[in-house]
Amino acid sequence: MLYLITGPAGVGKSTISKRIAELSNKSVLLEGDDFYHQVISSYKPAWVEGNHLDIFWKVVKDTIKIYLENGYDVIFNYIIGEEDYLKLKEEFKDYITKFVILLVDEKTIIERDKLRVVDCRMNERCIILLNSFLNKNYPENNKLYTQELTIEETVNEIINNDKYII
Repeated sequence: MLYLITGPAGVGKSTISKRIAELSNKSVLLEGDDFYHQVISSYKPAWVEGNHLDIFWKVVKDTIKIYLENGYDVIFNYIIGEEDYLKLKEEFKDYITKFVILLVDEKTIIERDKLRVVDCRMNERCIILLNSFLNKNYPENNKLYTQELTIEETVNEIINNDKYII
């Protein structure tokens, strides 16, 4: 099974992804940020022109495939845009794939961002990304509002509800 977990910065992608991975018998957790930050010289943020997103996606797709082909559940989290979602959906059409967009209200995302280490806080970028996700045309079935859910409730919803299968 492939889990694609997305949403704005500070929504809980890493926390939820790690817990899903822990509950699987054979899993790998792939943090998109870890892949993106492997580039050292010539590094540019993903939202800046001249970034290395093209190579990033090639490496991510190949890595996911290798693990899936060897019987692992793969849990991948990153800020996945609409175009990338459609490419991933096509790329992994032969695998059971759940695509989940984690969302919260503005108050919750600000509170969660404040819990991060100071160097990792996104501040107003959290709100910009939240509004971006809310204004995109992702399938409604794949949206999961978590401000009223615990970590365990969120994880159980993702694991047990087939509505997230794409």
